[in-house]
Amino acid sequence: MRQIMLDTETTGLDPARGHRVVELACVEMVNRSLTGRHLHLYLNPDRDSDPEALAIHGLTTDFLSAHPRFGDVVHQLVDYVKDAEVIIHNAAFDTKFLTAELARVGMPPFDQLCAKVTDSLLHARELHPGKRNSLDALCERYGISNAHRTLHGALLDSELLADVWIAMTRGQDALLMDFEEDSGMDANGVRVERFDASVLQVLMASEDELQQHEAYLAGLDKAAGKPSVWRSVV
Repeated sequence: MRQIMLDTETTGLDPARGHRVVELACVEMVNRSLTGRHLHLYLNPDRDSDPEALAIHGLTTDFLSAHPRFGDVVHQLVDYVKDAEVIIHNAAFDTKFLTAELARVGMPPFDQLCAKVTDSLLHARELHPGKRNSLDALCERYGISNAHRTLHGALLDSELLADVWIAMTRGQDALLMDFEEDSGMDANGVRVERFDASVLQVLMASEDELQQHEAYLAGLDKAAGKPSVWRSVV
């Protein structure tokens, strides 16, 4: 499963008032592991940032004026998110801006460029109703260090979101294998060899191992804020 953690920084709060994206970052995960392949772009918005926005991201007009405009690099974004699930914290905000930028260059809305958009903020609210669910609050809740986060930056926030997402969904994702019966290949094109499971020796867990397993499940329950999916299969 290919997932992209995405974040943006902008000149203000509303693209309908002419505000633009000034920074875009994407971090890739495959099968819940970071690949080290990311996309990070600074963008020339052809305008100043509002003082409040500038105080958040610190990206000055002089700095941004030396970087390409969105339309010059849009193909990089399109290629990167194709066929992926894109996970965004407060997705409505970022997708609103990205869709506005795409419209400026005659392209379809952002959610039509990827397989799926998932809002990690909505997921966090389901897990932790009535609690603060900002990225900073979730980092604190899950023991993820963000001490180096003095200003908001899209790349750093995407990396933090990846850590938070793994913590929030630990033990909740199904392990899926899609076998093609005729070809003997799995979904990734890897050949699958069949074997007779009846010849495998069954080893029963010891009492100590069962206690360790129960302690591990308790940790999953605590991280998820509810009984983990494994409770229903053990």
